[in-house]
Amino acid sequence: MSNTLYTRSAGDGDAVLLLHGLFGSGSNLGALARAVQSRFHVHALDLPGHGRSDWLASYTLQGMAAQVAGWLDEHALPAVHLLGHSLGGKVAMQLALSEPQRVRSLLVADIAPVAYPPRHAPVFAALRAVAEGAPPSREAALQLMRPHVEEEGVLQFLASSLQRDGNGAYHWRLDHAGLERDYAALCAAPAGPAPWQGPALIVRGGASDYVRDAHRPAIAARLPAATIETLPGCGHWLHAEQPQRFNAVAMRFLASVANQPGAN
Repeated sequence: MSNTLYTRSAGDGDAVLLLHGLFGSGSNLGALARAVQSRFHVHALDLPGHGRSDWLASYTLQGMAAQVAGWLDEHALPAVHLLGHSLGGKVAMQLALSEPQRVRSLLVADIAPVAYPPRHAPVFAALRAVAEGAPPSREAALQLMRPHVEEEGVLQFLASSLQRDGNGAYHWRLDHAGLERDYAALCAAPAGPAPWQGPALIVRGGASDYVRDAHRPAIAARLPAATIETLPGCGHWLHAEQPQRFNAVAMRFLASVANQPGAN
């Protein structure tokens, strides 16, 4: 049984689960969800500790994958197509490796099944600044974050997780303290007793350094059937930077695997 995972669902057909990245929520994948729901029953989940989902006592890839598996049990979905971006991609790969029978296909957006060095210290500093400052407006929250994060797009992305309390102060909807505490565990590589043999596609941004050619051996070891597709000139947020191209790639892959039986 999972804790409560907030979900946005629409469409009919085979089930497709969308898993967002670190600091995000299912709503960040709204354009993708609208494209996918034209042919599939799409469920955009808020990962634990994010969006409107419950917080956990600790955060690991295995624990998050277990929460997703529990959600599948609660909704009587024996196997689904999984599509995850960044942290959501790692959780998707972890579920495929831990419970391969639950995953029919795997599309991973700009993340590899490897351990990553820390790279979010400025973001955590920005989150702490808002948590400690209890700003009275969204703009005040942005001002508190700007000394730590320069990119306006990242600031607006983070601000999408703000909520206003009964006293008019803004706070984080996400469990920033817990995610920072367990950040090393979320940077780890997904692992399982055996490779996942099912159909998989890794889509990487040509201007992103998250999925490198040096990662190909690790990808082949854990996802031997995986292919890699590159979107030239695109950064880490593929679905936001080049939504039409990314959505087309996703729909083409899902259409190609929709009639295949579940892997393993």
